[in-house]
Amino acid sequence: MGLKETNKIDTNRYQLEILIEGEKFREALKEAYRKNGKKIAVPGFRKGKAPLHIIETYYGAEVFFEDALNLLYNDAVEGAIAESGLRVIDDKMDFDLVSISKEDGVDFKVSLTTYPEITLKQYKGLKAERPLVKVDAAEVNAEVKSLAERNARMVSVEDRAAKKGDSVVIDYLGSVDGVPFDGGKAEGQTLELGSGTFIPGFEEQIIGKKIGDEFDITVTFPEDYGEKSLAGKEAVFAIKLHEIKVRELPKLDDEFAKDASEFDTLKELKADLKKKALERKNKAADEAVENALVQQVVDGLEGEIPEAMFEHRLNQSVEDFAYRLQMQGMDIQTYLKYTNSSIEDFKKTFRPQAEMQVKYRLALEKIVELEAIKVDEAEVDAQFEKMAKDYGVEIERVKASIPASEIEKDIAVGKAIDFIKANAEITDEKPEAKPTEKKTAAKSEKAE
Repeated sequence: MGLKETNKIDTNRYQLEILIEGEKFREALKEAYRKNGKKIAVPGFRKGKAPLHIIETYYGAEVFFEDALNLLYNDAVEGAIAESGLRVIDDKMDFDLVSISKEDGVDFKVSLTTYPEITLKQYKGLKAERPLVKVDAAEVNAEVKSLAERNARMVSVEDRAAKKGDSVVIDYLGSVDGVPFDGGKAEGQTLELGSGTFIPGFEEQIIGKKIGDEFDITVTFPEDYGEKSLAGKEAVFAIKLHEIKVRELPKLDDEFAKDASEFDTLKELKADLKKKALERKNKAADEAVENALVQQVVDGLEGEIPEAMFEHRLNQSVEDFAYRLQMQGMDIQTYLKYTNSSIEDFKKTFRPQAEMQVKYRLALEKIVELEAIKVDEAEVDAQFEKMAKDYGVEIERVKASIPASEIEKDIAVGKAIDFIKANAEITDEKPEAKPTEKKTAAKSEKAE
């Protein structure tokens, strides 16, 4: 088996002519007979017992041609692609049979799409400004407040009526034209007033009521309500208010710090929150610089990118989204039904992101090529170990599911980003002048 000829038939489109010699094809015919001959009945023989030459005489010499070619096809095509040196981007290939015979073997052609030839205008000497990073007291206090809210407790109140922001415990029974409806009854239901959890008008009519009150409220279901039998209809809910609760925040002191963290004092807690906020902002600033630099490289990318690359990335994005839905107990078809969307419209929402991801990867891989960036085996092994640790599985399982060549490419792309940054001019964003500083500068200019 081997590559006979390679022809470029269009932009990023090649046709390979591949030969399978007669001896190899005849061996495959025998294998096809061993696998499928037992299914064939020939008069005068028990089913599956007729010799190969008898079956060929009765059904035709080409009876096992397709099965034999299928046995050899993948290896033949993969070998021809490797021999051609082409980098194929998809598995969708057009097949054209030139000739096939038991004596001479098989001559066929496949047309396939390859990675585009691209050029980059500039990837060295780029400029970017790193955002100013600072964390002030107000931000730290906001972090403390957020932590306090997560550690708040619900406290019952009995000396006043319910108001917006309270959580109430109620029983309710809903009816339309005096007839209760399915899903309109609950006991011991907790509801935060003002949350908008229930239909418009429901929560507002509980405000001002007291514990033990029994009362009716009247609401109208929205026209677009999910349950069509209730959409647009007026309903009456009989309510009994059992309990009113408020969220009580802890006092912000050293005891709070001990209860909510590993620190003994509020001062230590605030210092840690500030440190972590700075780390997050510094990471975000570094990513902003990185994105700005890579975007400049992508903006200078030239080349005709095959649609197949975008389509492949789109399909991956949809598969990733579907997987995340599955983790939440929902499938993609149910999601599309709820959002009243088709799979075609849904895919369109990923299109801009998919195009950018493809261009990013192409640009970075081109830098890997131009700068001859290398990845050694130790780096690949280290990445496998990290992935195994992150996923909590044995490293051999990771290696079995992800080819080392793909890991190597990802590491090389990361090194390309490092190369761009190392060869760029990165400056720090200047802080805005304070009003007093501006005023002083203005006076100075006036004096001159």
